[in-house]
Amino acid sequence: MIRILMGSESDREVMENGLKILEENDLKYDVQVISAHREPEKLREYIKENDENTKVYIAGAGLAAHLPGVIASMTQKPVIGVPIYSKYTGGLDALYSIVQMPKGVPVMCVGINNSINACLSAIRIIKSVKSEK
Repeated sequence: MIRILMGSESDREVMENGLKILEENDLKYDVQVISAHREPEKLREYIKENDENTKVYIAGAGLAAHLPGVIASMTQKPVIGVPIYSKYTGGLDALYSIVQMPKGVPVMCVGINNSINACLSAIRIIKSVKSEK
């Protein structure tokens, strides 16, 4: 199962761009809107309840973009961050927030608004794990 999270409902259009790719590859996914800032306990509970049957997390966030890093602090599963465009900085603030995670909190990052590459990366991660077995 691939867990797709976004910090705000306004991120949905960007994050849904990659879902067709997951569907074409017969991969199950779940989409949730949970803010790391406004709903930290809800996020913690969601990760705790779903981590065991999750292969990859994809997290889209704009502005300060803490969601991918917070998820990565709660799991050992791969986390792919999707920085979301904002009118203030064009998405660079989100990009920098995601790629500048501290050591020990790994988050992969794709280009601004590029949920398609995030989904393609998730597919590659899952396929590479399956091929090793």
